[in-house]
Amino acid sequence: MAKSLHLKLDYDQLTNCMRCGFCLPACPTYRETGVEPESPRGRIALMKAVADGIMDPDLAFQKQMNHCLGCRACEPVCPADVKYGQLIEQARDAIEDHANHSVSVNGIRKLVFQGIFPHRKRLKWLGRSLFFYQKSGLRKVVRGSGVMRLFPQHLSEMERILPEATARGVVERLGTFYPAKGETIARVAFFRGCIMDVLFSETNVNTVKLLSEAGFEVVIPNEQACCGALHAHSGEMELAKQLARTNLKVFKEAGVEYIVSNAGGCGALLVEYDHLLREDPEYHELAKWFASRVIDVSLLVLEHGRIPEFAQANTDSSEPLTITYQDSCHLRNVMKSSSAPRQLMRQVANVRFIEMKESDRCCGSAGIYNVTQPQMSGQLLEHKMEHANRTGAKYLLSSNPGCLLQMKLGIHRSGVSEQMEAKHVVDFLYERIVETPQPSDGTT
Repeated sequence: MAKSLHLKLDYDQLTNCMRCGFCLPACPTYRETGVEPESPRGRIALMKAVADGIMDPDLAFQKQMNHCLGCRACEPVCPADVKYGQLIEQARDAIEDHANHSVSVNGIRKLVFQGIFPHRKRLKWLGRSLFFYQKSGLRKVVRGSGVMRLFPQHLSEMERILPEATARGVVERLGTFYPAKGETIARVAFFRGCIMDVLFSETNVNTVKLLSEAGFEVVIPNEQACCGALHAHSGEMELAKQLARTNLKVFKEAGVEYIVSNAGGCGALLVEYDHLLREDPEYHELAKWFASRVIDVSLLVLEHGRIPEFAQANTDSSEPLTITYQDSCHLRNVMKSSSAPRQLMRQVANVRFIEMKESDRCCGSAGIYNVTQPQMSGQLLEHKMEHANRTGAKYLLSSNPGCLLQMKLGIHRSGVSEQMEAKHVVDFLYERIVETPQPSDGTT
């Protein structure tokens, strides 16, 4: 493992760290514990010590690398521009090459990272199975039998807040092409994601329709694969690269000006495909072309589209509708698109936007972190909901599926489901567009 870390860690980035400490107050795990190894500076020092042969990458070292959320809040405040997110992924990749997991953990990792996420048909099967579980009465039987008490509490709670699943994703519902309304501004491709298309299919549909309203014709390549973000964050770097190569070929053939994401976690890896494949001579130039065209849906609509007219809908009150927003860490810290969603939300009629305290702090979702590190995730979520509840918002909006699930969990735990609802910013905006004639559905 020490040899793998020495080979895979970017030593220039390790030495770029000046140990100045600007990252400390930005780091969620350091703020919670006050322990130096829980900070980016501390973790970089540990990585360098292993790379220099001063210490062994023992179990404590491995746990510390995996305890990082990967939110990358340290990067915008770093005066030396250290690419910490890339370092932590390199470290996890090297650790995973030699990890001594139990048989059950190895089986779960293989099922998730190799068996399901790279395969669209299997994802659809997963959506179909979840839908059957939710709608057939089986869920009621399972909950009534007490079986869920056999699982850890955080997993039982997650089961309760899962949105309605489906096997009919955006392509099955709209086709692979959707025309622009009015004069076409640009031809764009939509990255539909994996979890988004199973648990948030309606959001994907609304994203395409919002883009159409804003003047974009939308191509949705059916052969696109998972972005690879969960793989990269979990030390499965080679699988992430394989998925990236598939996407590069598919989207290049689409002939588009922009590649649009509505999930901050996906977009953050897509925009760094050039780094992911930096040592691949066959794909590096194509990866640079791809990364330069990746953009968040809110930023594209705001800066390049015709912004639709938004009106408050479905309310019997003349009082302003109060909303707040939780940043997607990767959208904010990697894609640098924190202001665009806020600017669009403020254009909705009769809405009062309340900025939530520490909205830029990680909510504790962080991919699968809330499953693998439930204690730290729960602490972060508790703080987040304290701030969210103080806003008095009816809608708690975000721009990433993981954040949405975490916010739904927080609302459930806080017992405020009657007063607050977590929603994707795209759904909130599209539902309030002043109606205009709709184009016919696209064809595959």
